[in-house]
Amino acid sequence: MTITIAKPVELPTHLKKLVNLADTRMGTQIVCCSDEFFAKAERMLNAEPAQFVEGKYDDHGKWMDGWETRRKREAGYDWCIIRLGVTGKISGVDLDTSFFTGNYPASASIEACYAPNDQLDGVVWQEILPNTPLSPDHHHVLEVAQTDPVTHLRLNIYPDGGIARLRVYGQVVLEKFDPTQTLDLAALKNGGRIVAYSDAHFGHPTNLLNPGRGINMGDGWETKRRRAPGYDWCIIQLGQVGAIEKIEVDTAHFKGNFPAFCSIQAIYADNATDAQLIPQSMFWPYLLSEQPLSMDHIHEYIQQILISEKVNYIRLNMIPDGGISRIRLWGKIAQ
Repeated sequence: MTITIAKPVELPTHLKKLVNLADTRMGTQIVCCSDEFFAKAERMLNAEPAQFVEGKYDDHGKWMDGWETRRKREAGYDWCIIRLGVTGKISGVDLDTSFFTGNYPASASIEACYAPNDQLDGVVWQEILPNTPLSPDHHHVLEVAQTDPVTHLRLNIYPDGGIARLRVYGQVVLEKFDPTQTLDLAALKNGGRIVAYSDAHFGHPTNLLNPGRGINMGDGWETKRRRAPGYDWCIIQLGQVGAIEKIEVDTAHFKGNFPAFCSIQAIYADNATDAQLIPQSMFWPYLLSEQPLSMDHIHEYIQQILISEKVNYIRLNMIPDGGISRIRLWGKIAQ
């Protein structure tokens, strides 16, 4: 079978600095939907780009990588309610209809609400995206006029059809936290995001920020074998600004391909663009000097931490190449 991967989308600069609040790795889930006859709604939350598998069919027809409803034969429209894994403030969305050509919705709208207790009966839904025309096989990157924290979304498609992926770009809101509490400042669920990286041939560095330990070698950041001088690196924006008290570098499942060493540089930079950060990161001070790594092991560093001030960006250097499963940066949120 021939498999085609959806083309990436170039986000506006201000959306690049936000996280996808609809990422299943944050705990985002489908609550319910009007119909999912052809394709399960949960597929449109997958972190990987949509794909098209030529010649693949199931009991309901052509297999599609996204949410697809049956053809509507009565008045009305289809809808899907989504519970975000974290409370967030939304600035934009991507309604991706990749590979939906003769079966995409004519238009779509999005409503949002705040229901931290998950009680949706009688909740007030606020329209954050008005009914907007859609096109076939296309990323629709749309601005959202939303400033209040929300927990749930209702995606309405008119009258029926398929959405390959839903991306919801915004800021994580930590509503209840103890200022004395130590938490992973880089975690995906706390708003951490990857800014840039040297290579991701076998595994994307976003996996570094996933919850839990890696489930296999594919659930980590792994680069190709380096055949030139230098080393691999990735820049991470912390979800919450704070001082680092403990670092964990986990090489779970990486045995014949773990890096020989790692080091971490860090800085606090306000209002810097991603393009500015990349070249500057080479000269950031060291949060952790070069440390030897071993296979399939959680490496903990406390006494080795060199910076006590607050930071919001780190550069993880993987020397010279290989794979790291997770990185944890434990600390307290700066007040």
